[in-house]
Amino acid sequence: MDSIIETLQTWHLHPVADHFTIALLMVGVLMDLTGSILPSFRWIRYAALTLMILGAAAAAASWQSGGWEAHKVHSLLSGDTKELLHDHAELGEWLTAVFAILALWRIGVESIGFIAAWRGLYLLAAIIAAGALGYQGYLGGELVYDHGVGTALLTPTPAESPTAQAAPTAVPTVYVPPSPAASPSAAPTSAPSAAPSAAKTAQPSATPTPAHV
Repeated sequence: MDSIIETLQTWHLHPVADHFTIALLMVGVLMDLTGSILPSFRWIRYAALTLMILGAAAAAASWQSGGWEAHKVHSLLSGDTKELLHDHAELGEWLTAVFAILALWRIGVESIGFIAAWRGLYLLAAIIAAGALGYQGYLGGELVYDHGVGTALLTPTPAESPTAQAAPTAVPTVYVPPSPAASPSAAPTSAPSAAPSAAKTAQPSATPTPAHV
């Protein structure tokens, strides 16, 4: 089981679950409103019930996958971004519970007589919850597009990665060019050593000449 969870954590499921959650729940609420206006079309109300149940399940998946993603990046965030992430996560936890209750309430509206009498109150609660879901999506977009959370724009600060500052100091020591005085120094040392050796070899050949005279 742990290996399955670890595999799911690497798939970045949070954006996928978010989009399903928003689409299923908001369309479900709209269809429920349409079903109230057109009561003769019963299939609209059944479709709304199905979407509310699926949307509540998607909200739970979104909340769980969001916790996985927050755990990965939490240590890289600054104070303001951490506060925004906390608000986003807390609202997501509340909405998960709210839509689970609404899904159960919606089942009761459709199948239990005395609960069906509270259909208007259910619709009001569902509309408010859908508005809160829209705000939750806005906070998620602010985290991604304004703060770079979950993207390559999010990088450790210089205080968190001291090795990034040490790199510029090491570059000059590697690429310093050789000193230009090193190449001429070889010529004076070789020239004097060659002259004495030639003089020494020439002297023995000049001495036997007076002996023959």
